[in-house]
Order: sequence, then structure tokens, then C-alpha cells
Amino acid sequence: MTAAENVCYTLINVPMDSEPPSEISLKNDLEKGDVKLKTEALKKVIIMILNGEKLPGLLMTIIRFVLPLQDHTIKKLLLVFWEIVPKTTPDGRLLQEMILVCDAYRKDLQHPNEFIRGSTLRFLCKLKEAELLEPLMPAIRACLEHRHSYVRRNAVLAIYTIYRNFEHLIPDAPELIHDFLVNEKDASCKRNAFMMLIHADQDRALDYLSTCIDQVQTFGDILQLVIVELIYKVCHANPSERARFIRCIYNLLQSSSPAVKYEAAGTLVTLSSAPTAIKAAAQCYIDLIIKESDNNVKLIVLDRLIELKEHPSHERVLQDLVMDILRVLSTPDLEVRKKTLQLALDLVSSRNVEELVIVLKKEVIKTNNVTEHEDTDKYRQLLVRTLHSCSVRFPDMAANVIPVLMEFLSDNNEAAAADVLEFVREAIQRFDNLRPLIVEKMLEVFHAIKSVKIYRGALWILGEYCSTKEDIQSVMTEVRRSLGEIPIVESEIKKETGELKPEEEVSVGPAQKLVTEMGTYATQSALSSSRPAKKEEDRPPLRGFLLDGDFFVAASLATTLTKIALRYVSLVQEKKKQNSFIAEAMLLMATILHLGKSSLPKKPITDDDVDRISLCLKVLSECSPLMNDIFNKECRQSLSHMLSAKLEEEKLSQKKESEKRNVTVQPDDPISFMQLTAKNEMSSKEDQFQLSLLAAMGNTQRKEAADPLASKLNKVTQLTGFSDPVYAEAYVHVNQYDIVLDVLVVNQTSDTLQNCTLELATLGDLKLVEKPSPLTLAPHDFANIKANVKVASTENGIIFGNIVYDVSGAASDRNCVVLSDIHIDIMDYIQPASCTDAEFRQMWAEFEWENKVTVNTNIVDLNEYLQHILKSTNMKCLTPEKALSGYCGFMAANLYARSIFGEDALANVSIEKPIHLGPEAPVTGHIRIRAKSQGMALSLGDKINLSQKKASL
Repeated sequence: MTAAENVCYTLINVPMDSEPPSEISLKNDLEKGDVKLKTEALKKVIIMILNGEKLPGLLMTIIRFVLPLQDHTIKKLLLVFWEIVPKTTPDGRLLQEMILVCDAYRKDLQHPNEFIRGSTLRFLCKLKEAELLEPLMPAIRACLEHRHSYVRRNAVLAIYTIYRNFEHLIPDAPELIHDFLVNEKDASCKRNAFMMLIHADQDRALDYLSTCIDQVQTFGDILQLVIVELIYKVCHANPSERARFIRCIYNLLQSSSPAVKYEAAGTLVTLSSAPTAIKAAAQCYIDLIIKESDNNVKLIVLDRLIELKEHPSHERVLQDLVMDILRVLSTPDLEVRKKTLQLALDLVSSRNVEELVIVLKKEVIKTNNVTEHEDTDKYRQLLVRTLHSCSVRFPDMAANVIPVLMEFLSDNNEAAAADVLEFVREAIQRFDNLRPLIVEKMLEVFHAIKSVKIYRGALWILGEYCSTKEDIQSVMTEVRRSLGEIPIVESEIKKETGELKPEEEVSVGPAQKLVTEMGTYATQSALSSSRPAKKEEDRPPLRGFLLDGDFFVAASLATTLTKIALRYVSLVQEKKKQNSFIAEAMLLMATILHLGKSSLPKKPITDDDVDRISLCLKVLSECSPLMNDIFNKECRQSLSHMLSAKLEEEKLSQKKESEKRNVTVQPDDPISFMQLTAKNEMSSKEDQFQLSLLAAMGNTQRKEAADPLASKLNKVTQLTGFSDPVYAEAYVHVNQYDIVLDVLVVNQTSDTLQNCTLELATLGDLKLVEKPSPLTLAPHDFANIKANVKVASTENGIIFGNIVYDVSGAASDRNCVVLSDIHIDIMDYIQPASCTDAEFRQMWAEFEWENKVTVNTNIVDLNEYLQHILKSTNMKCLTPEKALSGYCGFMAANLYARSIFGEDALANVSIEKPIHLGPEAPVTGHIRIRAKSQGMALSLGDKINLSQKKASL
């Protein structure tokens, strides 16, 4: 047996700061010490042997002075000791002393205490010497009839491993275990016995299952899980058995154990594609999501439901279960709700859209005035977006949805209100019949709007879509109500000069100064009616915005007033009424302009806003047909263009999605022959357990190259040179949260290398999980060493280290070979993702780490460069294709990606083509990367720097 095969199962953490004890002191403690001292000494011996010490002189001492002791701790430690101690001489013969040990094992197997019997049986599973096991066989068989289940269950395991490794020692094991299984009552013993039969003699396992197939529901969950696995394997290997066992799987869907239900549902889906089977499995998944409290479980099972939906024939079945799926919304976790709403939206059809909308409306109302959970606002936003999508896809629903959603315009949460506003804007443009309803609701909630951004949007909608004389008058009334007493400056000064009680005064500045500064406007006082003074908090909303210095809303108001005044003129023929309305609009604009120029607001009005309001005043004073056209037609035209472009884009992405899903096998796809497939593809016949294992390792997304063996070779990193005494190379296997290094170590010398150890260290957010154990390498021998590295966040990590070894017979110190560094690629952890423009801007403002990368490439085409960056960074371009199409010499695009650890990465590409340098000049510009963590921003910048230089023309 080579050193590499001589594996050790037991890993013990060693405190590095303690001084290693000498062999003599250990011998002394083991001979003369009390039980406590002997225990400590035995622990030290075990640790020293694990670290490569041989200590042959202690073997006989332990047999004489420690083996006869009856203390349970010592017995347990001795089992570890016998597992790791060398049991053979250098030429491979069993040590004489082991016969004494073997006799002690036999006595322990007949010990009256069940713990000692059971732990000894567990230990025998790890023995690889047939000569040691042979004398123990009668005692092991006898343990199958022990009164305690702990002994019986470990006896089954021991028989199984011995049968697997040395069949000649117990050739009748399957028969023996079958008889044991028939009479056994304990669930864990039955599970172990059945497990053994599956692997040792599948036919016997099936015979047993056939006899008790009706009692399967009464079995323990651990046995049920093994039964599901057996049925899966048998039915896939031999499809004719399906009819015999599929009823059993149906029964297991009703199991009390969630794990069994989950596995049974997964198996049922792979065994049958009948609608009843799919419905039963989906129903089972939904029950699991609702009943399981763990959010991770909910998300995993939701993913399985989403996978089911991907299959065109299953989608129809799932559409009937939309209402059941919506029960999952009772979970408070936002991620679960997000996936559920997305799934429901994908499955909704004209048959069940009405029910869906009713449920969503109830959910929206539930979130109102609920603030105990921090995600309530985000959830409300999700619901609004879902209702928006429903209304766009099924216009009949819009009339039901709009009144509920309009209430949210007065919400404190700006994000949800902004989504409602976007939805209302789209609905009012698309559905002519709903315009009166929307305008009416908008006028109702207008005075309650608290956010300036929402206020501006609402003003725009009212200005654009009020078409009757009454509506226009109502808008004007609402604006006057929202603005408060005018002229604003005059009334504010009145407050200052004593109409307010002293404690209610608003500290804006000394009153005298304001009077002198604004004296010219004293003549306007005739227009103002005296009203009871109000506190600052009670100011009408629009007045509050203006006094806070937000004059952008004033510019927006001026545009709205201009639109409705021009429309009023075209609707009303009486000159007097026309002039009166226009004069009122102009008065409002003039008083706002005047306020902006005064020192009352916290910030003065900007020049842009002054220009805008002045322009509107000029337009109203002239009322030219051209301006009427621009204000009342062109704006709406722009909106309809934008909405149609957005709709087109959505349809395109849906079309791509459906195309992707519909074509399962292309006519020119290669046929795979089982005999010709690579070894690691043998289980590719949709082995569910293999698939779930891959999913657990996070490998489902990344498809390997056409030849799996070739793709594996690409990931091999050479660690030492060919002329080094020890040659090493590593295959770096990146799983989701950890990295496995499979290191091949080759002894290139004619000497035996002892204690050959791979010593590794890491840089970055990587952590070594365990220290690889030392090996002994024969001349020109090789071995594989596996090392696990934990990954905690997305940043470039480096693994470095060396191999140290002793040469047998040499007197010199330990030899050392330094290894090349292994660089961990950040791209394995970054996946393309999408977010809305508003979310992107919010994150861009919040993230503190920015990395600016200068474009340095030999690519001459802007679009080509962008595609190259997307490919090399795994990011997704958020800027729509329409915005990037065409050619104008420069380009700006937003990119977004998310790591598997949930970290966001944003990038903004600003590039141009320097035309003055000729057509062959490369692209220039900058890429700005923003992330929450420094590591992510720096690592992405490094990645871009490296990849853009490598780009070939």
C-alpha cells in the first residue's frame, strides 16, 4: 500500500505553542501515572504520531499498562491510537504485538457495556488489515443480536465495510443482513441494514421493499430517505420497474419528514411527467415552503419550483397552482417574497389574473401603516411593481388596481410612491378609458403628497391629462390650496412682523431688514386676505418645498400652469374668463419668482429655474399657436415614444426567453454514446443525486467545455519546476464558498522522502481549513494531497507555500521547495445581475469605494470594447441596446454584477473614439468601479486592467 492510500480518518487540532514532550517522560506517565495522567499522556502520543513522529518504543508500554484499563475515556482514546499507529513492519508484515491488541478488541466486543461494544465496532470500520479482523468475525456476528440498538446498528456498519473490503471474511453478509432486517424493529438499524443491501445486493433490497411496500409510510424518516434513493436508482436503470414503485413515491409525499417529502417530490418529477405527478410534486414543494421556518430551505425549494416552470409542459400544471404559491407571501423574508412574486407573475394567465390581483391588493393594504419590519417598504415596492406588470399585460385589471395604488402617492416611502407614479403615468397614456378615473383619484390625493419628487410627477400628469374645463379648474384650486396665501413674500413678512405670537415665530432673519428689502411690493397687500397664522409645520406642501429652497418644483409647476392655461383658452370662448385664468397663472409664477429672489427661502432660486418660469410667463403673455403645440402635443409624444420603446424591449427579452426554453434539442446536436463518454460523464443520464450535488457545489451555471477532461487541464497550475527534487502541480477546483486544491506531488529523486508536508498560507480573504497531513514518498513515487480553503468575500486571493521533507538516512536539516503562487480569480464569484436605474443611482451614491481605471487597449471600436469588458468581468450592461446603437464617437454605459456573497459591484464605462488621431486610433476613456468593500473595487479594477491589455484586434 502506498503512503497516499494509508489514509487517516481522525483529525485533531494541535495547540502550536506547547513544547513537545520527550518519549521518556511519556513512557514514565503511561507506566506509573494514575488514570488522569495516563489519559493526558495518551493524548500527547496521539498528537505526536499524527504530526509524523514514529514512537515505536511506546507500543509495548501502552499494551502492558494502558490496554487493560477499563476507563471509558482511555478506551475511546486507545481506539484512536490503534487507528493511526503503524501496524506493519517496513516490509509489510503485521507486527507481532498486534495479536495482543486483537485479543483486547475481542474482549471489548463481548464487553457488557454497550458504549464500549458500539465504539469498538465503529473503529473496526476503519481497519484495513484482514489478519486483524479474521479472529473477530464470530464476535462481530454475535453483536447483531445484542439487546441495545447502538451495538446492532454499528455491527451492521462493521459487517458492511468488512464485506466491501474483504468479502472472503464474511461471504454470506447480504443474506445475514436481510434476515436481520426482516426481524429488526429499530429505525436506525433498519436504515443501516437497508443501506448495506442497496450497495451489496440490490435484488435482496428490492425483495424486502416489495414485501413491506404498503407499510413504507410508517417507517422512520431515515429509512424512507434510503428507500427514495433506491427507487430512484432502480427506476432510472430499469424503467419497466416504474409502475411497481411509483405508488410508493406518491405515498412518501405524505411523509411527516420534510427531507423525505423534498426528495420524494424531486424523484417523482424525474420519474414521471404526467400532469398529476407534477401537480403532486409542486403541491408538496409549496407545503414545504410554507411549513419550513428556515429561509434557506424556502429559497432552495422555490428554486425547484422555478425549475419545474422552465419545462413548457409543466408550466400549464403550475399555472393552476398560482394561488397556492401566493400563500408563501406570508413569509417575512424579502428574498423569498421577491422570488414568489416573480414566479407568480411568470405563471399568471388570463384565467387567474383576477384572483392574483385581489390577493396582491390585500397584501398592499396590509403593508399600509405597518412599520415594524424594515423590509416592509421594499415589499410594498415589489407589490406595486408586480401589480404594474399585471396591469400592463392584462389591461382589464388596471381599473381595479389604480384606485388602491393611488393611495400610496401620499406615502412617506418615496421609492414605493415613485413606482406607483411610474405605473400611473404608463396607465394614463395607454388606457384612454381610465383617464377620467385616474385624474379624479389624483386630485383627491394631491394635497396629501409629502415628497417633492412625487409632487413634481403628479403635477406633470395633471398638467398633461386634464382635458375638461372642470378638471382644469380643480387643478388650479389644488395648486392654490397647496401654495397657500399669495403673494408669498408679503404673507411671510406679515408673519414676521407680529401677526405670529413670539414663540411661534419663524426664524428667517430680522423683520426690519425684510421689510426694507421688499418694500417695493407693499402695494400687493390688497390682494392678500388675512388668515390665522400657522406654524411652520402646518404650511401647505408646495409652500414648504419653496421655502426649503427647492425651486425645481416651481419650474415644473410653471410648465403645468402654462399647459392648463393654454388648454383652458382653447376650451372656453369667453375672453374675460380666459384672461382671468391666464392672469391667475401668471400671478402664481410671478409670486414664486419674487420669493426665489428674496432672502426668505433657505436656498435662492437657480438661474435655470428663473429662465424656465420667465419663459412660461412669456408664452402665456403671447399665447402663440407654435408654443401651444409644443407644450400640449410634443411632451406627450415623447412619453409615448419612450413607453413604446420600453414595451418593445420587454417583448424582445420575453421572446428570447421563450426561444431559449422551447428548443430542447437542436437537430444538429451531437449524439452522446454511453461507451464513448468520459468517466465523469457516466452519470449524466440525469442523475438527480449528481445534479443536486453539483447544485450544492454551485456548478450548475457554468457549463464545462465540450471535453470535460480538456477543460480540467486548463485549470492545472504548475507549482514547482521540472528539475526540482519534488515536482508539484495543483488543480484548483472552485466551489461556491470554498476552494479545493488537488495537489499532485512527485518524488523525482532516488531517495525515500519522509514527512513530506505541503505547507500553505493565504493572502486576502481566504482561510486554510486544515493542515494537510505528512506523507512518506518512495523513490519516484507520487501522491495526491487535497487542501481546502474557505472563501469569505469577493476579492483576489493568493495561496502560496512550500513543500518540506526529510531524506531518509541524511543527517542534514529538512529540505524545502518553494511553490509558485496560486492566484484565485475573482470571476468565479461574480455573476451578472440586473437592477433598476433608481437602485443603481442609489447604490452609486451610497458606496464609498471607487476605483477609476484608465482605458488602455488596442480595440478600435467602442461597441466591441464594451462587449469585451462585459465578457471579461461577468457584468451585465444595464443601458438598453437602443441607447447604445448607432455611432457618435463616444459611449457611456452602466454595468452591474452581484457576487455569490451578495455584494454589489457597479461600473460606469465612459469611452470615446479620438477621431483626430485617425480611424485606427484605439478607444480612450475611463471606467469607474464602485463597490461597498475595498477588496471588490480593487479586484475588479485589476481584472479590467489585465483583460483590456490582453485584448487582440
